Amino acid sequence: MLARAFYWLLPHPFLTLLLTVVWVLLQNQVSAGMVVFGLILGIIIPWGTSIWWPNTPKAFKLGKMTTYSIMVLWDILVANVQVAWIVISVPNAKLRPAWIVVPLQLRKPEAITVLAGTITLTPGTVSADLSDEGHSLLVHVLHTDDPDAVRDDIINRYERRLQEIFS
Repeated sequence: MLARAFYWLLPHPFLTLLLTVVWVLLQNQVSAGMVVFGLILGIIIPWGTSIWWPNTPKAFKLGKMTTYSIMVLWDILVANVQVAWIVISVPNAKLRPAWIVVPLQLRKPEAITVLAGTITLTPGTVSADLSDEGHSLLVHVLHTDDPDAVRDDIINRYERRLQEIFS
């Protein structure tokens, strides 16, 4: 009974927290009034829009998502350096861009969205398309000698972890 009341009040607790933090950051000052008002907005907005969320996202493992986020941030930093090196040292005629089809084991839309976002956020790669059935992702790579290795890296480094997070 208590869980049902909690869900009615906070249909999307993570979104409530996120909206509260964003509100405080947008105000450029931390005060009790701004936090309370951000919390009020964080409760009202998800509650008022929950009617348009027919498939409420299921919970995920927050600890593993935190580890995943840190790993992605590291990968973004490393990829920035790699792309800068490619831009400086590889002539355009010697660039080897590639389109790679990544078969997906993920089936949850939230997990596929996080994977596509991860790929796009990492410099040098872009998620370009998702198959109609959601079974494969089309990825463009700026420069690679081995497209199969890039595909395997995406599967082993990102997709496998996302399966654990969203299972």
